[in-house]
Amino acid sequence: MRSAQITRNTLETQISVKLVLDGTGIARFETGLPFLDHMLDQIARHGMINLDIVAKGDLHIDAHHTVEDIGIALGQAFNQAIGDKKGLRRYGHAYVPLDEALSRAVLDISGRPGLVFNVNFVRSSIGEFDVDLFHEFFQGFVNHALVTLHIDNLAGNNAHHQAETIFKAFGRALRMALEPDSRMAGIVPSTKGTL
Repeated sequence: MRSAQITRNTLETQISVKLVLDGTGIARFETGLPFLDHMLDQIARHGMINLDIVAKGDLHIDAHHTVEDIGIALGQAFNQAIGDKKGLRRYGHAYVPLDEALSRAVLDISGRPGLVFNVNFVRSSIGEFDVDLFHEFFQGFVNHALVTLHIDNLAGNNAHHQAETIFKAFGRALRMALEPDSRMAGIVPSTKGTL
């Protein structure tokens, strides 16, 4: 079973992440940021990843450090759990709509961090959550998961719907990339022989 547990403690945040990549979408979150919890739940449910995240951060300042460090810790856990990458599909992609909103996520478990984030939110916050922090979350994730990720919001006039389609598409793309490819059994899916 591909799983990992990461603890990240800094002067700004204390974060614990437990994940099972071959899960059933069971999730538990205690981040102090309800809208982020809602988005993380999309990753778990649509990625079929069991995910448990507990975070305490300097929210009295703002949510930046907490959101970024959750992305970092989740990326570290993902990189640890993925193992030797043999037999993986490697690439994943998904288009997800929600009413008027539509987003696309394309993922490569490449061993190289890269993020292209083309999202123009229609407003700057969802409730009290600053939408700029979604970029920080995904940047932290890709830097430590060592994946290449393209996220594009293609349509939407409701920021909640935009965010939800982004996280659902990301979860679906992860699920596809993590699937075993029977034709690649025992083989690292790269002409280099390593990822």
